[in-house]
Amino acid sequence: MVRETLEREPGWSVRLKLALSYAALVMLAGSLLLAVVWVFLLRYVPEQMNPLPRIPGQFRPSPHSPDRSDLLAAFVPKAALVMTFLLIFGLAAGWILAGSMLGPLTRITTAARLTAEGSLAHRIRLEGKNDEFRELADAFDTMLARLEAHDAEQRRFAANASHELRTPLAITQTLLEVARKDPGRDADELVDRLHFVNARAIDLTEALLLLSRASQGAVAREPVDLSLAAEEATETLLPLAEKRGVTIETNGEPAPTIGSYTLVLQLTMNLLHNAIVHNLPALGTVWVTTKVHAKTVALTVENTGEHLSHQLVSTFTEPFQRGTQRIRTDHAGVGLGLAIVKSIAQAHHGDVSLEPRTGGGLRVTVHLPIAPPDSAG
Repeated sequence: MVRETLEREPGWSVRLKLALSYAALVMLAGSLLLAVVWVFLLRYVPEQMNPLPRIPGQFRPSPHSPDRSDLLAAFVPKAALVMTFLLIFGLAAGWILAGSMLGPLTRITTAARLTAEGSLAHRIRLEGKNDEFRELADAFDTMLARLEAHDAEQRRFAANASHELRTPLAITQTLLEVARKDPGRDADELVDRLHFVNARAIDLTEALLLLSRASQGAVAREPVDLSLAAEEATETLLPLAEKRGVTIETNGEPAPTIGSYTLVLQLTMNLLHNAIVHNLPALGTVWVTTKVHAKTVALTVENTGEHLSHQLVSTFTEPFQRGTQRIRTDHAGVGLGLAIVKSIAQAHHGDVSLEPRTGGGLRVTVHLPIAPPDSAG
């Protein structure tokens, strides 16, 4: 892991700066108090006191009354002691208070350094009532949780992708070794099998590229009608549906959204292809519906088929999941169809929900943000 750091000159710590700031404020407050004493009290004392007149029959203890110089001589040393005390008190209290205030920041910094070193499992979990530091710590913990989940998903995806990409290569190697050991084997059969394996590898590679593109989140911003995408996908996959004895029924209204028509069409194609392939052996049905809600537009694709559990359905949007088992047929796909659907929906700020149908089969609903009224055309 490459760590890029900036070379910085050594400077004062934030704790020291805060302590000096607190001490300066205390000194300023003390100075203002002394200034008030001077302005409103001492300056009204005369520079020299006039002798007091002697009143017959009254005792006079001293012929001299204290003037301003006497008061200053008594006041200044005491004021200097007070200011010294305030300076020491301000520095000590400021240092302790700054340390207490910056304690959570030290924990956040430590967590950030651990993250930079590749550790995503730790959490700050800053205790106490809510404040700015706790909000920052909670946001950092949330980010770490998402990064850890994303990292685990990427590792799992990389492992599955490596296995899936290795499989056609291993099959090709096996076919070539068998052909070399058996020169009299039918060459046309070998070519057909190699062509099939190569086509599967190409499909897998293209699906991985499309998934990577959808996961980047950067899509075109143009008006898209889900109903038109549903119609085009139906026309494209109608021969496959007829070949497998599946009836496609479409129903809906214009459903305008904003995004990439190419990706939305791919999303619809994947849903429809999945519904056709994972259907009843004969006399199956696929329903394609588009609806408009207050803030979203919805595309629903549901199909007949075998009974599915909620636990199994929850795994269908993970890469390389192929229904109830790892099917290998001419149209089974590469196990990325619904994963691509989920990535495309998220790239368009939408979501995907899956639920098993009561009578068997699957219902998939995609919600995308509705296009603003001024986006038409």
